[in-house]
Amino acid sequence: MTTDNSVQVSVLGLGAMGSALAGTLVKAGYATTVWNRSPGKADDLVAQGARTVATAGDAVRAGGLVITCLLDHASVREVLDPLSGELAGRTLINVTTTSPAQSRELAAWAGQAQVTYLDGGIMAVPSMIGRPGASILYSGSADAYQQHKPLLDLWGTSSYFGEDAGLASLYDLALLAGMYVMFAGFMHGAAMVAPAGVTAREFAAMATPWLSAMTGSFQGFAAVVDGGDYTVEGQQSLEFSQLGDLLAASSDQGISTEVVAMVQRLIQRQIDAGHGEEGFARIIESIRRPG
Repeated sequence: MTTDNSVQVSVLGLGAMGSALAGTLVKAGYATTVWNRSPGKADDLVAQGARTVATAGDAVRAGGLVITCLLDHASVREVLDPLSGELAGRTLINVTTTSPAQSRELAAWAGQAQVTYLDGGIMAVPSMIGRPGASILYSGSADAYQQHKPLLDLWGTSSYFGEDAGLASLYDLALLAGMYVMFAGFMHGAAMVAPAGVTAREFAAMATPWLSAMTGSFQGFAAVVDGGDYTVEGQQSLEFSQLGDLLAASSDQGISTEVVAMVQRLIQRQIDAGHGEEGFARIIESIRRPG
């Protein structure tokens, strides 16, 4: 596919991410109209060649393709609900972070308004947009995805997960769950060593290669989980994985044990259920079936 620069695009929302998305389109030669609730944020984009308008309605009327990158689901509905008639016959791509249920709700609303809908989950920070490493997950209208894929690929690697508009959000939030828990683990480690005079920067130099190497375990865990047999040889047992020493050391350092205690609770529930000799991957059963 080649980029069709004749597409008229409107971007609603010029926070850091919305500005990055719009700026990439302007640089690629798309006729781009931008709108933001508070004035002034469009100045740099206008200098690059974008057109700014005073109202969201003006922006919608200017573009056959409308992209929303707003604060949350409520703000998307607040802006778009009065414009359902204006949006009819247009394509809406929403890359605002929403829950799967909210994405499906917006897709249903769009269907009733005769709007073609595509939902997106951005796996990048604004500075990554248009650069290697950025990726955006999509679900919803297959026709919209295929028609606009050259444009979408300008922002990052595009992946499509099907007609269910909630799937992109589901994958997005699942990946973020892994990221935030990992970040919390790093912060816990940095807090542990701080009383010994170790700076966070020094700890990061040790943690980065270690955690990077440990991500290689994901595929092994995945094979065990998908196979459903937590007794497969070669796994570290739950009893061996108990975090008592880590909890004690954290307390001795005078820091919170909340991050580590959460993992210990997942382990302990499976031990209490009689699975102590089975592998660590079994904690997924504690997550799947909350106590």
